[in-house]
Amino acid sequence: MDHVQPQNQHDDDALRLKDLISVTKPGIILGNLITVIGCFFLASKGEWHAALLFKVIIGISLVIASGCVFNNYIDKDIDKLMERTQTRVMVRGLLPDWFALSYGVLLGGLGFAFLGSINLLTLAMGAIGFIFYVGVYSLWAKRHTEYGTVIGAVSGAMPMAVGYCAVSNHLDAGVITLVLISILWQIPHSYAIGVFRSKDYRNASIPILSVTRAISTVKVHSLAYVIAFSLTCVLLYALGYAGKIYLITMLVLSAWWIKLAWQGFSTKDDKKWAKKMFFFSIIIISIFSLLIGLGL
Repeated sequence: MDHVQPQNQHDDDALRLKDLISVTKPGIILGNLITVIGCFFLASKGEWHAALLFKVIIGISLVIASGCVFNNYIDKDIDKLMERTQTRVMVRGLLPDWFALSYGVLLGGLGFAFLGSINLLTLAMGAIGFIFYVGVYSLWAKRHTEYGTVIGAVSGAMPMAVGYCAVSNHLDAGVITLVLISILWQIPHSYAIGVFRSKDYRNASIPILSVTRAISTVKVHSLAYVIAFSLTCVLLYALGYAGKIYLITMLVLSAWWIKLAWQGFSTKDDKKWAKKMFFFSIIIISIFSLLIGLGL
């Protein structure tokens, strides 16, 4: 019996650590880091800045983690209504509200300290992303407007700006184009999730486009945004920020994504189509980030 208590204590500690990690949505952090690093190396033009890259990775990871903690706290009432999110830490009451809020503040404070030590523009880009995600999207847009996806995309674009501005320390056509690319990519990516998770969003009364409008309307919007994304990717080459390998590869991938979007109008299985759109969106943004990061 003397050995049971330490084992139970160990299990409790492991569970708490797991909860602390889970509430920061590590998948979102890692997904963003792919684009952050790509944009960092695009701006550095082949030069290696290890210490600076370390600050960027730690800083933006902590800021995103903070935003996700606050989002988990804000959304716990609607998360419990959705099958995909009803087992989240805050829904199950595994972390007290006061602890989650304190944890979010701590992560954000440390993250902004790292970004601020780089330059003020990088700090500003991180702050804009955080404010849009927590203050505008989570607290208001997600629950009250079908354009929440578009508003949320603004916050999602800021990590790319952080990666670029950490090196450049100024606003130019490059960072503006990257932000546009990110926004135009995120919208059809999120619309796809909205289609194959429409039941969840409907149960939680979240007014995303696939809930407020016909699926055919979502398909029209998705196609339009995918085409706009494709054109903006070409703009990055036209402005001299990327090379011919990037151009050819992105033209091929973009054409495939446009084809997938177009197939949505003839599909008999909307959810299967949406999942294809979703998974391909991950593939194309990952390859995009690799290409710009390698300077191809």
